[in-house]
Amino acid sequence: QVQVVESGGGLVQAGGSLRLSCAASGRTFSSYVMGWFRQAPGKEREFVAAIRWSGDRTYYADSVKGRFTISGDNGKNTVHLQMNSLKPEDTAVYYCATDSHSDYLRPRYWGQGTQVTVSS
Repeated sequence: QVQVVESGGGLVQAGGSLRLSCAASGRTFSSYVMGWFRQAPGKEREFVAAIRWSGDRTYYADSVKGRFTISGDNGKNTVHLQMNSLKPEDTAVYYCATDSHSDYLRPRYWGQGTQVTVSS
C-alpha cells in the first residue's frame, strides 16, 4: 500500500503565493515520478506539474509555466509546489500523485487533495 499526503492549501489573494507539500510512503515503494494535478468545480482534472527523478526532469502545464516551480527529494519521496503570482483561475483542489513507472500523466497513487482558493 502506498500513502500520499498533501498539505499547504489555503486562501490567498490574487498575486499571492502558496507552497504545497507532499510525501509518499510505502513499505517497498520508491517513486519514479511525482506530480500535481488540480480539479475545479464543473471541470475535468488537469495536469499541473511533475518531476521525474531520473535526470531531475520537470514538466509544467502551459497555464502555470513561469509561475509555479516543482522541487523535491527523491530519497524522502517528497515534492513541493511553489505557486507564485496566483490567479483566481488557479482555484481548485490540488492533488499530489506518484508512481513507480515513468508516465507522469497516469500515476496510480493519489492523495486526498488540498483546497487552493484565490480571491480577486
